[in-house]
Amino acid sequence: MEYVYAALILNESGEEINEANLTDVLEAAGVDVEESRVKALIAALEDVDIDEAVEQAAAVPATGGATTTDETEAADEGDDEAEEEEEAADEDEDDDEDEEASGEGLGELFG
Repeated sequence: MEYVYAALILNESGEEINEANLTDVLEAAGVDVEESRVKALIAALEDVDIDEAVEQAAAVPATGGATTTDETEAADEGDDEAEEEEEAADEDEDDDEDEEASGEGLGELFG
């Protein structure tokens, strides 16, 4: 994570995100720098607009946070479907319990 944080610091300060700058920030923080990880991060960030990525990440609602009306409606529909599936599963379990209680189905267990 410290590598990503170093890249965010460079971005926030307006510095170019390159191997030398990233290494300098990491060393200043006392991190034992691995050159391969620095190169991998620089390559991964090559076509990424960090400011845009941060904005998109901030726009995603946290669990239990505020949602839009569409998101709320979709969640409600999903809850309704989940409740219906639970009710159907409960009915199936009740049927199984009735069969077990009456002794039916034991033949299947013991051949």
